[in-house]
Order: sequence, then structure tokens, then C-alpha cells
Amino acid sequence: MVAITEMTNWAVDLIDVRKTYGKAIQALRGVNIQVGRGEIFGLLGPNGAGKSTLVKIMMTVVRPTQALGTILGRPLGHRGKLAATGYLPENHSFPGYLTGAKLLDYYAALSKVPRSVRGPRAGELLERLGLSRWGSTRIDKYSKGMLQRLGIAQALMNEPELVVLDEPTDGLDPVGRRDVRNLLLDLKQRGNTVFLNSHLLSELEMVCDRVSILVNGLVARQGTLSELTERTVEYEITCVSDVASLAGKLLRLGATVAGPVVTLPGHDIAKVNEAVDCLRSANVAIHAITPKRVGLEDILVEAMGGQDAKPSATPPTSPPAARPAGPHGDS
Repeated sequence: MVAITEMTNWAVDLIDVRKTYGKAIQALRGVNIQVGRGEIFGLLGPNGAGKSTLVKIMMTVVRPTQALGTILGRPLGHRGKLAATGYLPENHSFPGYLTGAKLLDYYAALSKVPRSVRGPRAGELLERLGLSRWGSTRIDKYSKGMLQRLGIAQALMNEPELVVLDEPTDGLDPVGRRDVRNLLLDLKQRGNTVFLNSHLLSELEMVCDRVSILVNGLVARQGTLSELTERTVEYEITCVSDVASLAGKLLRLGATVAGPVVTLPGHDIAKVNEAVDCLRSANVAIHAITPKRVGLEDILVEAMGGQDAKPSATPPTSPPAARPAGPHGDS
């Protein structure tokens, strides 16, 4: 059952979302996620975590067992706000007999985009996504990467406030992934909100303001990238010359020595200073001191860690300041 909640300033405000298939399969077990307006938000997790199910509930493709929340300040399923949302589903399928330009026109017409706007808008998006020479070609002649680019273009035809992309870089080569990253950053700069579901952690790290990690149908971690990855796992001191003669002293500090590189585990900056003092007292020139932090992959593996996720915390009571919504977008 979907309950109506009061208007909020969150672009996406999902509270206690649950989905049970049959009597026993709990795909979602009480998910809380909030996405600020004008940010790029990433949803990640292992296969079977419930990511695509959550996206489909947001887009009313799947009916939840229970859900509270809003999209763009209105209850889930509000037609006006669905019309202001662009959506790229995972493993999308388009009629092969249509050309790229006709497909974009068709989807824009479904979103009630005026005819006078559809043609120029389609041309702009085909150009932005590297498909301008293929606009008059039947879709059944497109490669997988071209189909993915076309899918992103159709999600932007209605100049949406909120863009929901399920595995947007699937099938794209490195150049294509770079083009999509640039497009997403442009959307953010224009004030759009972008909700990404992707298994490519490196892609999320490069564009997302905040992420949520879904494990076993629950939010295991959620926050900004800096909050999630601020923990330093080790410091690496690179010297100009071999420091094997100082290995004994450095080992007593808990360091390991490999040629000119001294590695100190943890985030104890006092130990780093002691190691630097030891090196400098022996007149060793230091080339660099580099803190090695955990990445999203480390956080995901840690969150999975053999333990069930714990229910996500109570949703924040005050959303971030709203940013003006704006249009547009980027083989």
C-alpha cells in the first residue's frame, strides 16, 4: 500500500519501502533514501540487493508491498511528477523498425512534448550523444552502445526535473562512459537531479555527490563520498633512496619497508610524524607522503561483510536547500 506524505523539498524521499514476492522473497525490507534537489545520487549494491526493484517502484513499474514517500514533492505515482521525470530502464527494448529520430519523437509525444519542440530537441540530443549521423537509421542496425546512448536521449526528451537511469553506461566503451559522465555533470550544473543505479563503482565515484549502498534489501551505508571514504587505511612515505638501513627503527613504529617506500597502516598521524623524524634525522630525502583512503569498492565489500544490513537511520528532518530546476542533457 502506498501512503501519501506531506510535500518535502527532497527530489526523492523514500521511507520504509518494502517489497515481498510471494510469501517468502523479501526484495526490499524497509528502505529509507533521500535525494536532494540538484544532486547526482548513486545507488549501488551486489546483485540481488533490490536496486532495480527500488527504481521500478519509484517509477510505478512495480507495485510495492508498502511505501511512504514523495517524488519531486508529490506522492509516489503522481502523474504530473512522473511526467517531469526521465527514465532509462535496465535492459530496455525499442521497436527496431523505428529510426532513432522517430523513436525520440514518439517518446516525447507520449510525454506531451509539443510537436514544435520535439524535432529540434531530438536533433540536439542525437548530436550530444554522438548519434547525429544515425538519426535516420533504423534502430535494428544500432550496436548495443548506440542503443544505450539512444536510451539516455529518450530519457531527456521531456526536459525532466528528475532523471532516473538504471545502469546507464551498460554496453558503453570508455569514450561512451566519459561522454555520459560529462552529460550527467552538465545536468547537475543546470539544476537537474540525477538518480543512478549502477554496478560500475568507479563511474559512481567520479560523478556522485552522495551514494546509498543496498545490501539484502536494506540500506547498509548512505552519505557523501567523503563521509563514506574519509577513513585512511594507510600512509605511504616515498623516499628518494633505499631506506633498508633504517628498517629496524621503522618496524618498531609498525611500518613496513620496501626499498624506498615506507608504509604505515591506519590513520595515526603521530606515527607518520615519528617516521618522518626518523628518516630526516638520517638525512633521507622524502619525495612524497600519500594517505591511502578506502574506496567505494572497499566500502561495498565491508558493507556486505557476511552480516545482514541494519535498517537505515531515521530520515533527516530538514532537506538541503533547493536549487532551481533546469533542463537538458549529453559509440
